[in-house]
Amino acid sequence: MTTRTSAPTPARTAFPALGTTAELLVTDPSALPVAEAVLRDELRAVDLACSRFRPDSELTRVNLCAGTPTTVSERFAEALEAALRAARITGGAVDPTVGRAVVALGYDRTFASVRPDDPRSAPVGRPAPGWRQVGWNLRTRQLRLPPHTSLDLGATAKALTSDRAARQAAEATGCGVLVNLGGDLAAAGTAPEGGWHIALADDHTRSVTVPGPTVAVTGGALATSGVRVRTWQRGGRVLHHIVDPVTGEPAAIVWRTVTVAAATCVDANTASTAAVVLGERALPWLRSTGLPARLVGSDGTVVRLGGWPPDLAAPDCGGPR
Repeated sequence: MTTRTSAPTPARTAFPALGTTAELLVTDPSALPVAEAVLRDELRAVDLACSRFRPDSELTRVNLCAGTPTTVSERFAEALEAALRAARITGGAVDPTVGRAVVALGYDRTFASVRPDDPRSAPVGRPAPGWRQVGWNLRTRQLRLPPHTSLDLGATAKALTSDRAARQAAEATGCGVLVNLGGDLAAAGTAPEGGWHIALADDHTRSVTVPGPTVAVTGGALATSGVRVRTWQRGGRVLHHIVDPVTGEPAAIVWRTVTVAAATCVDANTASTAAVVLGERALPWLRSTGLPARLVGSDGTVVRLGGWPPDLAAPDCGGPR
C-alpha cells in the first residue's frame, strides 16, 4: 500500500522594492530563504544600476554625461540592450529617451514622494529625442547620449529583473518560482499542479469580496501596464506615468489596462506598454505579434487577442495581484 501526500502549499513573501511591491512564491517552502536572497540581490543590483532617483546610480551618471562618451557596466549594458530592443520592435512606442519628458511632467522623484495635486500649471510636452539618436557599442559597452537627453529604463529594467530573479532562484533552489514586481511576473522551474493562479487587478470597480478574473500560468511571463495606479494632478490635470515618446505627454487613455503573456517578462512588458501608447493602433499591432493579450478599455470593454482565454472568476488563492 502506498500513501499519496499532497504537494506542499507554495510559500510566499512580499516586501517593498523599486517603488512597488516585490512578491515571491516558491513551490518548496524550505527554499524560500534562498530564493528571497536571490531576489533581493537582483533588486539591489538593478536599483544601483538603473534608478532615476538615486544620485549614486549608474543611470544618474550616464544622464549627467549626455553629450560625451561613457563606458557602462555589464549590468547596465544588459538593461540598455533590453530597452533599445523594446524601442526597435515597437517602432519607438516604447522609447528609453523619454527621461526628460517624464521629469517635466512631475515624476521626478519616487512615486511615493510625487505631489498628488501639484497646483503648478501642466508643462508643455517634451517629445523624446528618439532611441535611434543613442550611440551605443555593445562590444565596448561605450554609450553616447545626445546632449540634453535622459534615459528612463524603468519599465524594461524591472521586467528584466523579474526574468533574472525567477531564473536564478529556480536554478539555486531546484523548485518552482514565481516573481512579481508590481505586475511584471516571471515564472521558472516546475509550477505547482494547475499552475500559478494569477488574479488580474484591472477593474477599478473590483471589491475585496468579488475577486477579479484569474489565469493560470505554468511558465513564461505575464505583464500588465495600466494608467489608473500611478497618477497625479498638475494644474488640475490628471497625469499618468506612461509617456507617448512622440508628444512627450501621457499616452491618450484608450486602454486602462493591458495584460500580455510572453516567453519573457521583458517581452510581455514591452508589448503591454506599447499597447497603452498605441491606443487604437494597439489591436492590429498586437495581432501581428501573436502574443496572447487582454485589454480593458476606458469604458470597461474587454478585448482578448491571441487565444487569451475567457474570464474565469475563482476563489482567492493568495497568488500575486
